[in-house]
Amino acid sequence: MFFLDISLGSVTIPFREVYTSLTGGEASKSTWEYIIINYRLPKALTAVLVGVGLSISGLLMQTLFRNPLAGPDVLGLSSGAILAVAIVILGAGLLPTFLNSVLLSPYGIVLASTLGSVSVLMLVLLVAQKLRNTMAILIVGLMFASFTSAIVGVLTYFSSAEQLQKFTFWSLGSLGNLSWTSILILAVCVGFGLLLSASSIKPLNALLLGENYAKSMGMNYKKARLTIIFATSILAGSITAFAGPIAFIGLAVPHIAKLTFQTSNHAVLYWSTFFYGGIIMLFCDMASQMPGLETTLPINAITSIIGAPVVVWLLMRKRNFQ
Repeated sequence: MFFLDISLGSVTIPFREVYTSLTGGEASKSTWEYIIINYRLPKALTAVLVGVGLSISGLLMQTLFRNPLAGPDVLGLSSGAILAVAIVILGAGLLPTFLNSVLLSPYGIVLASTLGSVSVLMLVLLVAQKLRNTMAILIVGLMFASFTSAIVGVLTYFSSAEQLQKFTFWSLGSLGNLSWTSILILAVCVGFGLLLSASSIKPLNALLLGENYAKSMGMNYKKARLTIIFATSILAGSITAFAGPIAFIGLAVPHIAKLTFQTSNHAVLYWSTFFYGGIIMLFCDMASQMPGLETTLPINAITSIIGAPVVVWLLMRKRNFQ
């Protein structure tokens, strides 16, 4: 899927040429070489990082809250990023001049999104230490999402058409236009989040039967919950900062893994979700850049258009899904 994603696009490049270019050789055409190295390879790597990170964070949230509708955005991290970017793009006049000039730089949107996610992360960790009930943390995240949505609505009402267009394009998500430095930073963040989540496989299995059972097994519930929340925050926050808010992947991919393998063991679900996330995101990236056409569709729309029918079809086949 990775090589196929690099091969297909507005300009179809033979599979052999892609393999040659990525293994140290040179493609027979210099234009193909430029497209592969400078455009499609970074986009494919970003697709893998985004798909894997969002899918694993969705699995963590669904297990922690024991809610099949939970996703990586339930903690409000995406909402914090969206609010920060909306303030930069739609409410630039509200910011001090020196801050406005910094945030409107090439890395300004990424910086604003990161600050928004980190701010919400600090709030969520504080709430997690104060509240014992896990469902209360879920409610806090949902309430914060509603609050930020209202603020964004007010900013939208007073914004110009140009500002609205720029904000809309960002909110549709994008896998392209990332420099190698940005991809490296994203890879480090996602890698750290994946290591934290992999260390939580045993606690996740214990949490399937509830908080009291997990404690009776000798698990440090508070520590495990904070680790899971922190891992999800790093994964979802960094991905939203660099790629924008991308829907569906974190919610649906864990269900696809569960329906396919018919198990609740996270030693299996973790890796199946890991690979499914990367594969599905690469497929969505190929669909967004339809072969032979110059038009590139927004990735946020493609993930839902392709993914939702797949989940419904799997549910129809596996009627014993719980």
